[in-house]
Amino acid sequence: MPNANVRGAAYCLNHVPNLAFHYGNTPWVERESKKDSEFLAKLPEHVQSFEDSARFAPNLAYIGALSLEELAAHPQPWLQNLLPEVRRFGSYGEIMPEDEFLGLLDLCDVFDIVWLEQGFAGEVKGKLAAHPLLSKGPLARLEAGHPEEEVRKEVEEHGALPLYLGERLVGCSRKGHELDECLSAYVLLENLACKAGGVLSLLHLLETTGMAPEEVDFVVECSEEAAGDMNQRGGGNFAKAVAEIAGCTHASGCDVRGFCAGPVNAVIAGACMVASGARKNVVVLAGGAIPKLYMNSRDHVKKDLPALENCLGNFAVLLGPDDGQHPVIRLDALGKHSVGAGASPQAVTTALVYEPLQKLGLSFEDVDKYAAELHIPEITLPAGAGDVPAANFKMIAALAVMKGQLEKAKMGDFVTQHGIPGFAHTQGHIPSGVPFLGHASDAIRQGRMKRAMIIGKGSLFLARLTNLSDGASFVLEAPQPGAGAAQGVTLDEVKSLLLEALGDLAAALRDSK
Repeated sequence: MPNANVRGAAYCLNHVPNLAFHYGNTPWVERESKKDSEFLAKLPEHVQSFEDSARFAPNLAYIGALSLEELAAHPQPWLQNLLPEVRRFGSYGEIMPEDEFLGLLDLCDVFDIVWLEQGFAGEVKGKLAAHPLLSKGPLARLEAGHPEEEVRKEVEEHGALPLYLGERLVGCSRKGHELDECLSAYVLLENLACKAGGVLSLLHLLETTGMAPEEVDFVVECSEEAAGDMNQRGGGNFAKAVAEIAGCTHASGCDVRGFCAGPVNAVIAGACMVASGARKNVVVLAGGAIPKLYMNSRDHVKKDLPALENCLGNFAVLLGPDDGQHPVIRLDALGKHSVGAGASPQAVTTALVYEPLQKLGLSFEDVDKYAAELHIPEITLPAGAGDVPAANFKMIAALAVMKGQLEKAKMGDFVTQHGIPGFAHTQGHIPSGVPFLGHASDAIRQGRMKRAMIIGKGSLFLARLTNLSDGASFVLEAPQPGAGAAQGVTLDEVKSLLLEALGDLAAALRDSK
């Protein structure tokens, strides 16, 4: 069966504590519902600086500045054992500071939604001019800015949302319609931030893979945002909007949604396009979610910890035809959580892990590493949600015991050997397996790993349409010797082979006479 390769991956974080404080859903709701909030009064004291964020081991693992082996070996708690030096860039991407991200918001705005204060616009232009990926074409899109009094008037009289750096007003996000809630200032800011994160990761992906923007055929965007208006609230299209800014002039695209399972479903959809020959180079990407910022900050403040949910997470993955060199997505054994599968952890794990392995004739231990819900535990533990990745790996180990493939006494060893530490921010869709694609692909290409399973799980009941949950999974493995050769044959080569075969046939006929 034809398959698709993972050709490269990019992962970026946008450190945005001011956006988190003002527009993360937890502080936003608190601000709207309580005028005198002790939580909001204390929250500014718990902000993690950019420098500390760029020394926090899980963040560095996410952008490829730290291997997962180094992350696992790094002294814990990671929050109290920051790395000695700031690392903004890694092999997969970067951690972008907030002032530059606000500039990137303006670069990605094509409807004059974002206004930057002119002094700040000048400052950030100088910083973006030094950025290795934004200094050329995209920088020309940055506005000259507006006088501060104009920005303030837009906020006070026309319903725009202020954009701050500390106490300084540096811009605003304007509404797109007086009555349409889908085009409110908040929703447009949320969507533009998602778009901007996708653009940044796509630019890094093109840089690391060496692919020209014009070579991208199709983009699949799989965040949790919805772009539309009052007549069609989620019509899209984030994918083409991102492709436009990145210069992918020959690409089309569409959006795929599935809550936390969306990215895995999107990778499967993109891989099927490639394997069928419908598209050659497909990018799957997602930007981050402003509402998820500071989601658990109330518990962090209560426990006198830094509010760690201060980064928008985003990623981009390039898929191409099987060339016999890059890691392969096995499309003949996909995991799916069907309507009738059941909602218990055992039922979900059976559908997403055991059944695909059965199709391939593999055991639980034939998979080197599993990746599911890779939340940073130092974010979720103070909130009472536990170590989510570890819980998933324990469930897989327990199912292996139930299926007679593992001794109960070896469950702990299984979790250690086949699990990975959580290193992704709680952005909903971002932690769900896909952050491991870059690390896994590198390990497979380097011969350090043969096979990984990427698992995405989603909570469909959040939409108030069904009580069902969702999930999907796929196996990523080393290419088979000689695989992909047929997919690389051109039309001219086919003609040459036919002429050669006809020549051999003619010679054979002559010899027979």
